[in-house]
Amino acid sequence: MSHTENTIELDHRTTDGIDVRLLWHPDEDRVTVTASDVRSGETLEIPVRDSERALDVFHHPYAYAAFHGVQPQPETRDLTPTLG
Repeated sequence: MSHTENTIELDHRTTDGIDVRLLWHPDEDRVTVTASDVRSGETLEIPVRDSERALDVFHHPYAYAAFHGVQPQPETRDLTPTLG
């Protein structure tokens, strides 16, 4: 998963435990869609190709993930408490 501080969320929706975000990465001039399943803890990040419509990928992330060969990854969150 790409995580840059300069990522802009263009759209967001949650349906049946699936959190989908349309993200623009201006430093790299690219758009991605992430889909996170709160039940399984898995996340997909699908790059939007030049020949694709970003909103189509946003509305059908699992179909585009299969087409692109993107596999779900375990969500990585740092759950370690910080000691102060």
